[in-house]
Amino acid sequence: MTTKTHAATPASASRPDTLVPDQHNPWAGLVLSTVIAFVALLLGRQMPLVGGPVFGILLGILVRNIFAPGARYESGIKFASKYVLQWSIIALGFGLSLSQVAHTGLESLAVTAVTITAAGLSAWGLGRLLGVPDKLKLLIGVGTAICGGSAIAAVTPIVKPDDHETAFAISTIFLFNIAAVLLFPVLGHALHLSDLGFGMWAGTAINDTSSVVAAGYSYSKAAGDYATIVKLTRATLIIPICLTLAAIVAYRAKRAGAGNFSLARIFPWFILGFLIASGIRTAGLVPSALQPWIHDAAEFLIIVALTAIGLSSNLRRMASTGVRPILLGLGVWAAVSVSSLVVQLTMGQL
Repeated sequence: MTTKTHAATPASASRPDTLVPDQHNPWAGLVLSTVIAFVALLLGRQMPLVGGPVFGILLGILVRNIFAPGARYESGIKFASKYVLQWSIIALGFGLSLSQVAHTGLESLAVTAVTITAAGLSAWGLGRLLGVPDKLKLLIGVGTAICGGSAIAAVTPIVKPDDHETAFAISTIFLFNIAAVLLFPVLGHALHLSDLGFGMWAGTAINDTSSVVAAGYSYSKAAGDYATIVKLTRATLIIPICLTLAAIVAYRAKRAGAGNFSLARIFPWFILGFLIASGIRTAGLVPSALQPWIHDAAEFLIIVALTAIGLSSNLRRMASTGVRPILLGLGVWAAVSVSSLVVQLTMGQL
Protein backbone atom coordinates (compact mmCIF):
# COMPACT_ATOMS: atom_id res chain seq x y z
CA MET A 1 0.00 0.00 0.00
CA THR A 2 2.82 2.32 0.90
CA THR A 3 4.59 1.56 -2.37
CA LYS A 4 1.51 2.48 -4.44
CA THR A 5 1.07 5.78 -2.61
CA HIS A 6 4.73 6.62 -3.06
CA ALA A 7 4.58 5.87 -6.79
CA ALA A 8 1.54 8.09 -7.32
CA THR A 9 3.17 11.17 -5.86
CA PRO A 10 5.91 11.66 -8.48
CA ALA A 11 3.40 10.89 -11.26
CA SER A 12 1.32 13.87 -10.19
CA ALA A 13 4.32 16.08 -9.65
CA SER A 14 5.78 15.21 -13.04
CA ARG A 15 3.19 17.41 -14.76
CA PRO A 16 2.82 20.52 -12.60
CA ASP A 17 1.75 22.58 -15.60
CA THR A 18 -1.42 20.48 -15.97
CA LEU A 19 -2.17 19.97 -12.28
CA VAL A 20 -4.23 23.14 -11.71
CA PRO A 21 -6.32 22.92 -14.92
CA ASP A 22 -7.12 19.26 -14.19
CA GLN A 23 -8.20 19.91 -10.62
CA HIS A 24 -10.05 23.21 -11.06
CA ASN A 25 -12.37 24.28 -13.86
CA PRO A 26 -11.94 27.86 -15.10
CA TRP A 27 -15.31 29.24 -14.05
CA ALA A 28 -14.30 30.57 -10.64
CA GLY A 29 -11.45 32.64 -12.06
CA LEU A 30 -13.50 33.77 -15.07
CA VAL A 31 -16.39 34.91 -12.87
CA LEU A 32 -14.01 36.77 -10.54
CA SER A 33 -12.28 38.50 -13.48
CA THR A 34 -15.63 39.40 -15.07
CA VAL A 35 -17.15 40.85 -11.88
CA ILE A 36 -14.09 43.01 -11.22
CA ALA A 37 -14.02 44.02 -14.90
CA PHE A 38 -17.64 45.14 -14.71
CA VAL A 39 -16.80 47.41 -11.76
CA ALA A 40 -13.81 48.72 -13.73
CA LEU A 41 -16.05 49.39 -16.74
CA LEU A 42 -18.44 51.46 -14.61
CA LEU A 43 -15.56 53.40 -13.07
CA GLY A 44 -14.09 53.98 -16.52
CA ARG A 45 -17.38 55.42 -17.76
CA GLN A 46 -17.39 57.82 -14.81
CA MET A 47 -13.74 58.77 -15.33
CA PRO A 48 -12.97 58.32 -19.05
CA LEU A 49 -9.59 60.00 -18.70
CA VAL A 50 -8.47 56.93 -16.75
CA GLY A 51 -10.58 54.38 -18.64
CA GLY A 52 -11.91 50.91 -17.89
CA PRO A 53 -8.77 48.95 -18.94
CA VAL A 54 -6.55 50.83 -16.49
CA PHE A 55 -9.13 50.47 -13.69
CA GLY A 56 -9.33 46.76 -14.52
CA ILE A 57 -5.65 46.11 -14.14
CA LEU A 58 -5.39 48.29 -11.01
CA LEU A 59 -8.39 46.60 -9.31
CA GLY A 60 -7.00 43.21 -10.29
CA ILE A 61 -3.66 44.03 -8.68
CA LEU A 62 -5.38 45.27 -5.52
CA VAL A 63 -7.56 42.15 -5.18
CA ARG A 64 -4.60 39.85 -5.81
CA ASN A 65 -2.35 41.53 -3.30
CA ILE A 66 -4.96 42.25 -0.58
CA PHE A 67 -7.28 39.23 -0.70
CA ALA A 68 -4.98 36.67 -2.40
CA PRO A 69 -7.56 34.51 -4.30
CA GLY A 70 -6.85 30.79 -3.82
CA ALA A 71 -5.65 28.15 -6.26
CA ARG A 72 -9.16 27.33 -7.47
CA TYR A 73 -9.25 30.71 -9.27
CA GLU A 74 -5.92 30.23 -11.00
CA SER A 75 -6.91 28.37 -14.18
CA GLY A 76 -9.77 30.77 -14.95
CA ILE A 77 -7.51 33.78 -14.44
CA LYS A 78 -4.91 32.26 -16.79
CA PHE A 79 -7.63 31.48 -19.33
CA ALA A 80 -8.87 35.07 -19.29
CA SER A 81 -5.41 36.60 -19.49
CA LYS A 82 -4.59 34.50 -22.57
CA TYR A 83 -7.68 33.56 -24.58
CA VAL A 84 -10.05 36.39 -23.66
CA LEU A 85 -7.17 38.72 -24.51
CA GLN A 86 -6.93 37.24 -28.00
CA TRP A 87 -10.72 37.37 -28.52
CA SER A 88 -10.69 41.06 -27.60
CA ILE A 89 -8.13 41.83 -30.31
CA ILE A 90 -10.24 39.99 -32.91
CA ALA A 91 -13.34 41.88 -31.77
CA LEU A 92 -11.51 45.18 -32.25
CA GLY A 93 -11.12 44.31 -35.93
CA PHE A 94 -14.87 44.63 -36.47
CA GLY A 95 -14.61 48.30 -35.49
CA LEU A 96 -11.83 49.21 -37.91
CA SER A 97 -12.72 49.72 -41.57
CA LEU A 98 -9.53 49.60 -43.58
CA SER A 99 -11.02 51.58 -46.45
CA GLN A 100 -12.25 54.31 -44.11
CA VAL A 101 -8.74 55.17 -42.93
CA ALA A 102 -6.80 54.55 -46.17
CA HIS A 103 -6.65 58.18 -47.34
CA THR A 104 -5.69 59.65 -43.97
CA GLY A 105 -3.39 56.71 -43.40
CA LEU A 106 -1.33 57.57 -46.48
CA GLU A 107 -1.10 61.19 -45.32
CA SER A 108 0.10 60.18 -41.86
CA LEU A 109 2.32 57.28 -42.93
CA ALA A 110 5.58 59.24 -43.02
CA VAL A 111 5.06 60.78 -39.60
CA THR A 112 3.88 57.48 -38.12
CA ALA A 113 6.88 55.60 -39.55
CA VAL A 114 9.30 58.10 -37.99
CA THR A 115 7.57 58.10 -34.58
CA ILE A 116 7.52 54.28 -34.46
CA THR A 117 11.22 54.21 -35.38
CA ALA A 118 11.95 56.83 -32.71
CA ALA A 119 10.04 54.77 -30.14
CA GLY A 120 11.90 51.59 -31.03
CA LEU A 121 15.36 53.14 -31.00
CA SER A 122 14.81 55.12 -27.80
CA ALA A 123 13.28 52.11 -26.01
CA TRP A 124 16.26 49.97 -27.00
CA GLY A 125 18.98 52.53 -26.24
CA LEU A 126 17.54 54.11 -23.10
CA GLY A 127 16.36 50.71 -21.88
CA ARG A 128 19.89 49.35 -22.10
CA LEU A 129 21.25 52.43 -20.34
CA LEU A 130 18.73 52.08 -17.49
CA GLY A 131 19.05 48.30 -17.27
CA VAL A 132 15.34 47.65 -17.91
CA PRO A 133 14.55 43.95 -18.63
CA ASP A 134 14.20 43.17 -22.33
CA LYS A 135 10.53 42.18 -22.37
CA LEU A 136 9.44 45.13 -20.24
CA LYS A 137 11.50 47.39 -22.52
CA LEU A 138 9.72 45.92 -25.55
CA LEU A 139 6.25 46.33 -24.02
CA ILE A 140 6.81 49.99 -23.14
CA GLY A 141 8.29 50.68 -26.59
CA VAL A 142 5.44 49.00 -28.49
CA GLY A 143 2.79 50.51 -26.23
CA THR A 144 4.14 54.02 -26.76
CA ALA A 145 4.72 53.54 -30.49
CA ILE A 146 1.36 52.03 -31.47
CA CYS A 147 -1.74 52.14 -29.28
CA GLY A 148 -1.00 51.80 -25.58
CA GLY A 149 -2.70 48.97 -23.73
CA SER A 150 -4.17 47.42 -26.89
CA ALA A 151 -0.71 47.04 -28.45
CA ILE A 152 0.69 45.60 -25.24
CA ALA A 153 -2.24 43.18 -25.17
CA ALA A 154 -1.57 42.17 -28.77
CA VAL A 155 2.15 41.37 -28.35
CA THR A 156 1.82 39.71 -24.95
CA PRO A 157 0.82 36.25 -26.32
CA ILE A 158 3.84 36.35 -28.64
CA VAL A 159 6.68 37.46 -26.35
CA LYS A 160 5.15 35.94 -23.17
CA PRO A 161 6.34 38.43 -20.52
CA ASP A 162 5.72 37.92 -16.82
CA ASP A 163 2.32 39.23 -15.73
CA HIS A 164 3.89 41.84 -13.47
CA GLU A 165 5.85 43.19 -16.47
CA THR A 166 2.65 43.54 -18.48
CA ALA A 167 0.94 45.29 -15.57
CA PHE A 168 3.87 47.64 -15.05
CA ALA A 169 4.04 48.51 -18.77
CA ILE A 170 0.32 49.35 -18.93
CA SER A 171 0.54 51.43 -15.76
CA THR A 172 3.52 53.35 -17.21
CA ILE A 173 1.69 53.98 -20.49
CA PHE A 174 -1.36 55.18 -18.54
CA LEU A 175 0.72 57.71 -16.62
CA PHE A 176 1.89 59.42 -19.81
CA ASN A 177 -1.55 59.20 -21.42
CA ILE A 178 -2.88 61.38 -18.62
CA ALA A 179 0.06 63.77 -18.99
CA ALA A 180 -0.56 64.01 -22.75
CA VAL A 181 -4.27 64.82 -22.40
CA LEU A 182 -3.43 67.65 -20.02
CA LEU A 183 -0.31 69.02 -21.75
CA PHE A 184 -0.85 68.57 -25.50
CA PRO A 185 -3.71 71.10 -25.99
CA VAL A 186 -1.81 73.71 -23.96
CA LEU A 187 1.40 73.12 -25.93
CA GLY A 188 -0.52 73.02 -29.22
CA HIS A 189 -1.98 76.48 -28.63
CA ALA A 190 1.40 77.77 -27.45
CA LEU A 191 2.99 76.51 -30.68
CA HIS A 192 0.07 77.88 -32.76
CA LEU A 193 -0.53 74.52 -34.42
CA SER A 194 -3.26 74.27 -37.05
CA ASP A 195 -6.19 71.94 -36.43
CA LEU A 196 -4.77 69.34 -38.82
CA GLY A 197 -1.26 69.82 -37.43
CA PHE A 198 -2.44 69.23 -33.88
CA GLY A 199 -4.60 66.31 -35.00
CA MET A 200 -1.58 64.69 -36.65
CA TRP A 201 0.54 65.34 -33.56
CA ALA A 202 -2.03 63.91 -31.15
CA GLY A 203 -2.80 60.96 -33.42
CA THR A 204 0.85 59.97 -33.81
CA ALA A 205 2.26 60.84 -30.38
CA ILE A 206 -0.45 59.90 -27.85
CA ASN A 207 -0.76 56.16 -27.40
CA ASP A 208 -4.25 55.30 -26.12
CA THR A 209 -7.24 55.96 -28.40
CA SER A 210 -9.41 57.47 -25.66
CA SER A 211 -6.60 59.88 -24.76
CA VAL A 212 -6.16 60.84 -28.43
CA VAL A 213 -9.89 61.58 -28.67
CA ALA A 214 -9.88 63.57 -25.41
CA ALA A 215 -6.87 65.69 -26.41
CA GLY A 216 -7.99 66.16 -30.02
CA TYR A 217 -11.52 67.33 -29.32
CA SER A 218 -10.40 69.56 -26.48
CA TYR A 219 -8.36 71.43 -29.13
CA SER A 220 -11.10 71.60 -31.79
CA LYS A 221 -13.64 69.41 -33.55
CA ALA A 222 -11.57 69.34 -36.74
CA ALA A 223 -8.46 68.35 -34.77
CA GLY A 224 -10.41 65.64 -32.96
CA ASP A 225 -11.81 64.14 -36.17
CA TYR A 226 -8.40 64.09 -37.84
CA ALA A 227 -6.56 62.78 -34.77
CA THR A 228 -9.02 59.90 -34.39
CA ILE A 229 -8.56 58.67 -37.97
CA VAL A 230 -4.76 59.03 -37.74
CA LYS A 231 -4.84 57.02 -34.52
CA LEU A 232 -6.98 54.25 -36.05
CA THR A 233 -4.57 54.02 -38.99
CA ARG A 234 -1.63 53.86 -36.62
CA ALA A 235 -3.34 51.05 -34.73
CA THR A 236 -3.36 48.83 -37.84
CA LEU A 237 0.46 48.79 -37.73
CA ILE A 238 0.23 46.42 -34.77
CA ILE A 239 -0.31 43.69 -37.38
CA PRO A 240 3.15 43.90 -39.04
CA ILE A 241 4.70 44.53 -35.62
CA CYS A 242 3.20 41.27 -34.28
CA LEU A 243 4.22 39.30 -37.36
CA THR A 244 7.77 40.65 -37.11
CA LEU A 245 7.99 39.74 -33.42
CA ALA A 246 6.68 36.24 -34.19
CA ALA A 247 9.40 35.80 -36.82
CA ILE A 248 12.08 36.99 -34.36
CA VAL A 249 10.83 34.59 -31.67
CA ALA A 250 10.90 31.76 -34.24
CA TYR A 251 14.44 32.62 -35.34
CA ARG A 252 15.77 32.79 -31.77
CA ALA A 253 14.13 29.49 -30.86
CA LYS A 254 15.68 27.83 -33.90
CA ARG A 255 19.13 29.20 -33.04
CA ALA A 256 18.72 28.00 -29.47
CA GLY A 257 18.27 24.49 -30.85
CA ALA A 258 14.63 23.95 -29.95
CA GLY A 259 14.15 20.69 -31.82
CA ASN A 260 10.39 20.57 -31.38
CA PHE A 261 9.86 24.23 -32.28
CA SER A 262 7.02 25.05 -34.66
CA LEU A 263 6.35 28.48 -36.16
CA ALA A 264 2.68 27.57 -36.47
CA ARG A 265 2.52 27.09 -32.71
CA ILE A 266 3.74 30.60 -31.85
CA PHE A 267 2.26 32.36 -34.89
CA PRO A 268 -0.24 35.00 -33.68
CA TRP A 269 -3.34 33.46 -35.29
CA PHE A 270 -5.53 35.97 -33.50
CA ILE A 271 -4.00 38.64 -35.76
CA LEU A 272 -5.34 36.67 -38.74
CA GLY A 273 -8.72 36.78 -36.99
CA PHE A 274 -8.30 40.53 -36.58
CA LEU A 275 -7.63 40.90 -40.32
CA ILE A 276 -10.68 38.80 -41.22
CA ALA A 277 -12.84 40.86 -38.86
CA SER A 278 -11.52 44.10 -40.40
CA GLY A 279 -12.21 42.72 -43.87
CA ILE A 280 -15.79 41.91 -42.89
CA ARG A 281 -16.24 45.46 -41.60
CA THR A 282 -14.61 46.92 -44.73
CA ALA A 283 -16.95 44.88 -46.96
CA GLY A 284 -19.92 46.47 -45.19
CA LEU A 285 -21.15 43.18 -43.75
CA VAL A 286 -21.43 44.52 -40.21
CA PRO A 287 -24.79 46.30 -39.74
CA SER A 288 -24.44 49.86 -38.46
CA ALA A 289 -26.79 49.10 -35.56
CA LEU A 290 -24.44 46.35 -34.34
CA GLN A 291 -21.22 48.35 -34.47
CA PRO A 292 -21.64 50.14 -31.11
CA TRP A 293 -22.47 46.79 -29.45
CA ILE A 294 -19.39 45.13 -30.96
CA HIS A 295 -17.22 48.05 -29.86
CA ASP A 296 -18.57 47.80 -26.31
CA ALA A 297 -18.06 44.02 -26.31
CA ALA A 298 -14.44 44.42 -27.48
CA GLU A 299 -13.82 47.03 -24.80
CA PHE A 300 -15.26 44.81 -22.09
CA LEU A 301 -13.25 41.76 -23.23
CA ILE A 302 -10.07 43.83 -23.01
CA ILE A 303 -11.01 44.94 -19.49
CA VAL A 304 -11.69 41.31 -18.45
CA ALA A 305 -8.32 40.20 -19.85
CA LEU A 306 -6.38 43.05 -18.25
CA THR A 307 -8.20 42.45 -14.95
CA ALA A 308 -6.99 38.85 -15.10
CA ILE A 309 -3.45 40.06 -15.76
CA GLY A 310 -3.77 42.28 -12.69
CA LEU A 311 -5.02 39.29 -10.67
CA SER A 312 -1.86 37.45 -11.73
CA SER A 313 0.51 40.28 -10.84
CA ASN A 314 2.83 40.26 -7.88
CA LEU A 315 3.03 43.77 -6.41
CA ARG A 316 6.30 43.04 -4.63
CA ARG A 317 7.96 42.02 -7.88
CA MET A 318 6.61 45.15 -9.56
CA ALA A 319 7.99 47.30 -6.76
CA SER A 320 11.38 45.63 -7.08
CA THR A 321 11.54 46.89 -10.69
CA GLY A 322 11.87 50.43 -9.34
CA VAL A 323 11.58 53.75 -11.13
CA ARG A 324 13.59 52.75 -14.21
CA PRO A 325 10.61 51.67 -16.38
CA ILE A 326 8.89 55.00 -15.65
CA LEU A 327 12.03 56.87 -16.75
CA LEU A 328 12.10 54.70 -19.86
CA GLY A 329 8.44 55.49 -20.57
CA LEU A 330 9.16 59.21 -20.18
CA GLY A 331 12.12 59.04 -22.55
CA VAL A 332 10.26 57.08 -25.25
CA TRP A 333 7.21 59.33 -24.97
CA ALA A 334 9.39 62.44 -25.35
CA ALA A 335 11.17 60.93 -28.38
CA VAL A 336 7.84 60.15 -30.09
CA SER A 337 6.32 63.57 -29.32
CA VAL A 338 9.33 65.57 -30.52
CA SER A 339 9.93 63.45 -33.63
CA SER A 340 6.31 63.88 -34.73
CA LEU A 341 6.59 67.68 -34.54
CA VAL A 342 9.99 67.71 -36.28
CA VAL A 343 8.75 65.62 -39.23
CA GLN A 344 5.64 67.77 -39.65
CA LEU A 345 7.72 70.93 -39.49
CA THR A 346 10.11 69.54 -42.10
CA MET A 347 7.19 68.56 -44.38
CA GLY A 348 5.39 71.88 -43.85
CA GLN A 349 2.31 70.24 -42.34
CA LEU A 350 2.05 72.38 -39.20
